[in-house]
Formats: sequence, C-alpha cells, structure tokens
Amino acid sequence: MKDSLAYGSLFTYQDYLGWPSDERWEIIDGIAYNMTTAPSANHQRIIRELATAFNVFLKGKHCEIFPAPFDVRLSDQEEDEQNVKTVVQPDLSLICNKQLIDQHGCKGSPDLVIEVTSPSTMQVDLKIKFHRYEAAGVKEYWIVHPEGKTIVVYSLGSDGKYGRPNVYTADDQLSVNVLPGLSIDLADIFAVITD
Repeated sequence: MKDSLAYGSLFTYQDYLGWPSDERWEIIDGIAYNMTTAPSANHQRIIRELATAFNVFLKGKHCEIFPAPFDVRLSDQEEDEQNVKTVVQPDLSLICNKQLIDQHGCKGSPDLVIEVTSPSTMQVDLKIKFHRYEAAGVKEYWIVHPEGKTIVVYSLGSDGKYGRPNVYTADDQLSVNVLPGLSIDLADIFAVITD
C-alpha cells in the first residue's frame, strides 16, 4: 500500500475503501496516515476501562460508544459520500444521534471523541486531529496520556472553538459534559496500567 501513496496526492473515502483490510489507515483532509502499528497493552487496557464505564452508564439510553476500528467520516456539506476527505478511527467515539450511524460507521461528528496517545500517534492526536475535530464540531475531545496518567479535555464553545482545556489526573473524578450524570473515577481507569 505504501508504494501506491504518491507524494502530494489527496485521497477520498472511495480510495480508502479499496485499501488492504489488514492495514489501518486514516485520511485527514485528503492526507493518508498509516495507523497500522499495533497499540500497546496499556493503551488497550485504558480503552477497555473507559468503554466499560461508558457502556454501564449508557445501558437503556440512546447514545452509543464505539471503540476503534470504527470509521468516522467527517465531511464538508458539499461532499458526497465517496468524496469525503476525512475518515478517522478514534479510539472511542460517543454518538447520540442514531441517524449518523450506518453499517460502515459514522457519517458526521460524534458528540465525544477519545484518543489515547502513543509515541507514533501523538503529533497527529495533539495537532492535526485536534483542529479537524474542532472544525467538524465534535463537542468534547479527550486526549489520554497513559504515561502521565492524565486526560486533557477540550469542550467546544459557542464560538465553535475549543476553549482552555481541563486537565485531570488519576486522583480526579471526570464529569462527562455531554452525558450529564456520568462521572468517571480516573483512579480506576489508570489502575490498569502496568510497567
């Protein structure tokens, strides 16, 4: 697959659908990013614990949480389905509008996106995805740093921009803004990390 990515080429969802299924790629504003490197065990443990906390709370409610791999197609208004230039696979996606969910994933902006950083994805998570999620109107964006046992939470303001972040540590309870009533004990989430 790498050989077919010509320098300077922009890609669409149509291209993405033809790529090998044993490789993980994301496209952000037409640029392809290889996500094939397997995440660490601690990365997966954190996702498991967060997904469990969300799933327990969401039982019987209308929102759903989806772990990666789950395609989120962020499109501009004028783009048709095949010409979408941003297809990402957040570690966790919370979607409350069921009309956005289809058999291929999500077409539109999740209410909340969680990315667990790793050395190979940190730059993309902190800069590129940050700006793309903000532009797409994702209401809440969490960046989890396993090594520091911290979660940085950005909330979308009325101006359509992420304001100053809130930083939470393993000593904190994190109240989920888009899900009133859900508070996650981060001591439980980070307790699963091993050396």
